[in-house]
Amino acid sequence: MLQHFNFKPMYGESTLPGWTISFFYKQQRYTGDYMPDGTIIWTGATPTEEESVKKMVHELMTFHVYE
Repeated sequence: MLQHFNFKPMYGESTLPGWTISFFYKQQRYTGDYMPDGTIIWTGATPTEEESVKKMVHELMTFHVYE
């Protein structure tokens, strides 16, 4: 489960070209850039369970940004 999930537009109030994200997973902080096509570019360490984490991030972004 992701904790303290945060996102903000990369450039001011624009929703494009993407968002910066940060969260804690298993007591480690992760950061990345979430692109409009759903691609995540990790700006720090890559989670060991990357596919599982990506799925959780996509669900949260869909809920918060696209709905």
